[in-house]
Amino acid sequence: MKMPKMLLLFSHLLTEDQEEDANNCLSISEVIPLSQDLQKLWVNIPATKSSLRDYLNPFRSWLKENVNNGDYVLIQGDFGAVYSMLNYAFSVGLIPVYATTEREVVEKRMPDNAVKSERIFKHKMFRRYEKEDV
Repeated sequence: MKMPKMLLLFSHLLTEDQEEDANNCLSISEVIPLSQDLQKLWVNIPATKSSLRDYLNPFRSWLKENVNNGDYVLIQGDFGAVYSMLNYAFSVGLIPVYATTEREVVEKRMPDNAVKSERIFKHKMFRRYEKEDV
């Protein structure tokens, strides 16, 4: 059986921890990021568009060209775009996932008595989006 790939509809590349988790827990053979042009489109989804249907067509085409049934697609970003691409992924037999993290807040008292907060996000796992049976 062919090992699945993971495509990234995501604002950045995977961290080392995420790549290791994808390989170990999901048995990923390859991680395929967006091209630079698509990456720019994904991170700059216009807030003023009333519909994203046409805007997201390049992402649907990219998925169609690069995936096989049973491959994973990591989808995170603009809520409307995620919702639309999630539905598309389910419709073409992909396994959509998202990354879960734990957040740690470290506070340091500064010499002027101000408090500086640093947030550290640590990858925990990839969780499948679940389709509701209606």
